[in-house]
Amino acid sequence: MMAERVQPPPAKRLCCRQGFGATCRQGQRAAGALCGGSAAAQGEPSRTQSPESLLDIAARRVAEKWPFQRVEERFERIPEPVQRRIVYWSFPRSEREICMYSSFNAGGGGVGEEVGSGGESADETRLPFRRGIALLESGCVDNVLQVGFHLSGTVREPATSSEPELLCNVSVSFDRCKITSVTCSCGNKDIFYCAHVVALSLYRVRKPEQVKLRLPISETLFQMNRDQLQKFVQYLITVHHTDVLPTAQKLADEILSQNSEINQVHGAPDPTAGASVDDENCWHLDEEQVQEQVKLFLSQGGYHGSGKQLNLLFSKVREMLMMRDSNGARMLTLITEQFMGDPRLALWRQQGTTMTDKYRQLWDELGALWMCIVLNPHCKPEQKAAWLRQLRRWNGVDVCPLEDGNHGSELINLTNALPQGPAGNPDSLTRPHRTVFTRAIEACDLHWQDPHLQHIITEDHYNNYCYHDNLDGSLFDSRGWPLWHEHVPTACARVDALRSHGYPKEALRLAIAIVNTLRRQQQKQLELFRCHKKELLHRGVTSVTNLEGWVGHPLDPIGTLFATLMETGRGRDNGAALDFSGSSSSCRRTENPVCTPLPFLEDGETFVSLAVETALIGLGQQRVMPDGLYAQEKVCRNEEQLLAKLQEVDLDDTLVKILRKQATLLLEAGPYGGLGEILYRESVPMHTFAKYLFTSLLPHDAELAYRIALRAMRLPVLESTAPSADLSRPQHIVSVVPNRYPRWFTLSHIESQQCELASTMLTAAKGDPCKLHTVLESIQKNIHSSSHIFKLAQDAFKIATLMDSLPDLTLLKVSLELGLQVMRLTLSTLNWRRREMVRWLVTCATEVGVFALDNIMQNWFTLFTPTEATSVVASTIMSNSTIVRLHLDCNQQEKLANSARTLALQCAMKDPQNCALSALTLCEKDHIAFETAYQIVLDAAATGMNYTQLFTIARYMEHRGYPMRAYKLATLAMTHLNLSYNQDTHPAINDVLWACALSHSLGKNELAAVIPLVVKSVKCATVLSDILRRCTLTTPGMVALHSRRNSVKPMSLDKAPLRQLLDATIGAYINTTHSRLTHISPRHYSEFIEFLSKARETFLMAHDGHIQFTQFIDNLKQIYKGKKKLMMLVRERFG
Repeated sequence: MMAERVQPPPAKRLCCRQGFGATCRQGQRAAGALCGGSAAAQGEPSRTQSPESLLDIAARRVAEKWPFQRVEERFERIPEPVQRRIVYWSFPRSEREICMYSSFNAGGGGVGEEVGSGGESADETRLPFRRGIALLESGCVDNVLQVGFHLSGTVREPATSSEPELLCNVSVSFDRCKITSVTCSCGNKDIFYCAHVVALSLYRVRKPEQVKLRLPISETLFQMNRDQLQKFVQYLITVHHTDVLPTAQKLADEILSQNSEINQVHGAPDPTAGASVDDENCWHLDEEQVQEQVKLFLSQGGYHGSGKQLNLLFSKVREMLMMRDSNGARMLTLITEQFMGDPRLALWRQQGTTMTDKYRQLWDELGALWMCIVLNPHCKPEQKAAWLRQLRRWNGVDVCPLEDGNHGSELINLTNALPQGPAGNPDSLTRPHRTVFTRAIEACDLHWQDPHLQHIITEDHYNNYCYHDNLDGSLFDSRGWPLWHEHVPTACARVDALRSHGYPKEALRLAIAIVNTLRRQQQKQLELFRCHKKELLHRGVTSVTNLEGWVGHPLDPIGTLFATLMETGRGRDNGAALDFSGSSSSCRRTENPVCTPLPFLEDGETFVSLAVETALIGLGQQRVMPDGLYAQEKVCRNEEQLLAKLQEVDLDDTLVKILRKQATLLLEAGPYGGLGEILYRESVPMHTFAKYLFTSLLPHDAELAYRIALRAMRLPVLESTAPSADLSRPQHIVSVVPNRYPRWFTLSHIESQQCELASTMLTAAKGDPCKLHTVLESIQKNIHSSSHIFKLAQDAFKIATLMDSLPDLTLLKVSLELGLQVMRLTLSTLNWRRREMVRWLVTCATEVGVFALDNIMQNWFTLFTPTEATSVVASTIMSNSTIVRLHLDCNQQEKLANSARTLALQCAMKDPQNCALSALTLCEKDHIAFETAYQIVLDAAATGMNYTQLFTIARYMEHRGYPMRAYKLATLAMTHLNLSYNQDTHPAINDVLWACALSHSLGKNELAAVIPLVVKSVKCATVLSDILRRCTLTTPGMVALHSRRNSVKPMSLDKAPLRQLLDATIGAYINTTHSRLTHISPRHYSEFIEFLSKARETFLMAHDGHIQFTQFIDNLKQIYKGKKKLMMLVRERFG
């Protein structure tokens, strides 16, 4: 997992030691001296705790701060012991940075040896740092040698079941306690140092006394005379002749050439001599591998965990910033270049499509990281200028993503405070396009030189007694505590920058000042509203007070404050103190825990309680819903994330007190709070926030909990009318742009949250009729989605009918009322769940009682369609299962039956096509009602009913024992029917055959009356022949209802009415034959011959049928003689 290329580290500078004569070289060092000296000199306290030598103290400070070239230039001669201690102390002494550059997780166990201790997960064991520790502890590191500022050694990778043993040659260059380059022969490529580099580096950190230390190779060579140098070179070439001989010869030729370039330069390069003055002092980072990895992750488009990998890289940048590592900005630059080069950006722009949500979140994090970097309190001016040029270049690229997604409606300038009065109007602002880098570009204009700001972040006891310029009273509150009046997201971006750069105490001080400012502002807004309350309520109009909300903001100000305070409250951060006393580059770091008690907290107040109050202030802010899908989704997501963090906090008495305080302030805040009496039409709804407040306050202050939840139920964006004149109970105020219907892409989610809030209240109000009635009124007034009201009705029904308790009748009635509202809302609209809703309502009404059932039947026309009322509602109510379920007596049953019959007749009159059969069924037990329903059917049969409906009712009549009525309805159905010659599979054929059989069973007269209708309506030969054969099998009237016999023998085919049917059948066969022969294909010849055979059977039923059929066949042969093969088949079969 290593990104290093196997190549020798480049020499950083040319080394030459003038004035160091031969007399100084003799016997100055003994060969083979070890790296360590005394325990104190090695940086590890001995058991006797002997004091550290002055040499080591000085050498360590020089090794940390000075490049070795400056040391050489400053002093003409440096004693070898001094050189050795400087070289010794130049290697990193902490494992923390090594861990950071070799794993995504910087070891929760601390630094030093503790990093490698403790149990770790399977994923952690695969990290290079963990593997490096395992190799070190297994004794796999050998041949470790430090030559000047260069460390080398071999690391043996033990054999596994799938891999042989691997011996890796590792070398590490270092400077000023930072590893500046690494090489390893393992060949693995990754962003991180490989396990072998880790093992060698940790060997040097943990066992410095076992590492042989030599001065830079140039120093050693300088001590040799000519013979020694020649011997040294020849031996070196002999040992490595296959590798270095060509290079050695080339160098020899150049050195022997007086005009060669190599002879024009004084001195020679030494890779072990340390850094030059011009070298940048930073840890080794393989830029090429960073670019390749980011490019690979982006190309995977969010699949294979690439999004998670990119987030881990962003976390690594934050980790570097926390360590004050300059590679943080360098790595982020590399990542940003790859993001800007993503080919999908141009493709999405060309196609007009939006990027994925996860990809957008990555861009947001990119912008936030740049904000942190440019707000580094110790950033040098030239460094900030370079970042600004870079950011402007990216910002100017056409495909650079916009801050709010792909929409152009943007926020005002970062450093400008927002208007807090009613004069603000989002439509009056000009909003230029803003990219994800715009805020970082604007932040480059910010500085940390304000004296008041410096006092806030550097002093624990800074108050108005320490500062004498508080002329307008804006720097301190009435208690003398410092305030910081700056655009809130900008101020919080400063807090985030301080945290990110490792200044948690300073971040905490500024966060407290910001929160105290917010609390003071909240109080002033409340006082302002109280002064103008009557005027505002009378006007009934408001504009939004905050054009940009703090929750869902790109800089996440509330989240930053909350995290800063919570981390302190839980004692997580240890950090450095920040010194602003000197120049912009000065920094003094002292390790002190930030959980030390700080001032500016009220009695009994804690950092946790302050964090909770901050979150409540932010969540309760009345703010306009931003434009664009992504921005709106971000508002919802950010709110839910913040609430999830709040729910993790265990509420104690102090926190409950804060909840009560903030809930009361929100209710009284007017246009400044999202739960105030005056609400801007397009404000972000408070449903999710109110649900948290409701559930948290309910055990402690139920009245306040319900006030909050009921107030939050409002969703004025869906309201189209102005508020009523009753100003004693204001509900919402219309927008200053009433005709504009905003594009709320998250409206469905918002309505779901509104429904969840209502359901929570219903559940809590069980057993309290007064509160249930209040909640019901709120639901009916504020929820406009039928599907959500239906869900609430179902929820209430489930809660009211729990198996472990008696049904709650009040809650059941609430459920029924909601169900009735759903019926009214969906009566005239299409809804795929409508049938389910109707059936559920009947079930609910059944649980409520017989009066509810009677009521919905009496008022059916406001709730149901005629079809629903008869086929579902009345039928279900009159079923045996319902009667048994309700334990009804005879009078109650009769009352329900009367209501059902009245409903049935009304529905039959209104929609006879779909309701007649159900009406007849419901009226069976009442003769008058049944006759009335039958008459309705007859009246509608001539105009409004089709043959299918009439046949169905006719069969029903026969089944009920009314054959003549069935016959009459069947003849009426026949008049509406038309079967063409090729419709031999028509679904009405069975009805026609049944109607003919019914007529035949009733007698000759009835049959004679129906046959002309059949002849007129049916042109299909096979159907007609089937009817003809059935009529000749038995005598008409043989199976009549009264068993009367009209004749002993079957009817003659030569007389009416069968003669007419026979002629029609023969004619149908003739017409069908000609029609089929017009477009017949050879594959249908055999089928056609069978059809002619059936036709012959029908022809032969006539007394002269043989002659007619023969003439018919001869006629076919003449007309279709061109179809030779077919006619040959006809002759073979029929002569």
